[in-house]
Amino acid sequence: MTSNSELKSTVALVTGASSGIGEATALTLARAGADVAIVARRQDRLDALASRLSDAGAKALVIAADITSQEQAQAAVEQTVSELGRLDTLVNNAGVMLLGPTVDAPLEEWQQMIKINVEGLLYCAHAALPHLLQAAQDSPRQIADMVNISSVAGRVARDGSGVYNLTKHGVGAFSEALRQEVTGRHVRVSLVEPGAVATELSSHNRPEIQEVIANRFGDVEILKAQDIADAIAYIVTRPWHMSINEILIRPTEQEG
Repeated sequence: MTSNSELKSTVALVTGASSGIGEATALTLARAGADVAIVARRQDRLDALASRLSDAGAKALVIAADITSQEQAQAAVEQTVSELGRLDTLVNNAGVMLLGPTVDAPLEEWQQMIKINVEGLLYCAHAALPHLLQAAQDSPRQIADMVNISSVAGRVARDGSGVYNLTKHGVGAFSEALRQEVTGRHVRVSLVEPGAVATELSSHNRPEIQEVIANRFGDVEILKAQDIADAIAYIVTRPWHMSINEILIRPTEQEG
């Protein structure tokens, strides 16, 4: 567990913060002392979360935005720095998982995954990098962090998740290349790859696909969003000389 002062005087931005891993991560970072900008499309969910962040002692900045828009993603980062003063931690959590056979798949599902999982992440990373580099220079902690949320699907290709695999493998490749580029300037780039987690992610699938997912994990004690939030907090609270490059987290009973 993190203490309530480990991230004091730092600012985090969490995308996809209106539910699930993003919501849990925002709360966990706030409890560790960070002020937090929360970004998602659902204003009402963000407003409710902001009240909980305030109760945890953090300044909370609500930004209702669609990160698949380059302009909105950049504006979210700039608003964070303008109103909270800096940016030390970016958690690229927003994503969508639309599974099913590749043959005769709805093309719009592929497009949606590429827009959110890849383009949205890249827009946020591009906008945030100058601020993270600056934070690494002027922070007493001597470090800044970008945490990109991938998936077991970024490691293991499976029948029925071809384009989701494509997007998450891409996130992993981008993260490692960027890590090599900026690690010498004290910006850590970390990859978190969750297995099955109890979030809204699977609910976006067509009903017949939801049934397949439910059958696959019906007998498995799946992870909670807080489990992933704890891992993210562990990453960003390490001392500057220690970088957690990658964490793969599966439920104990998940085989693949």
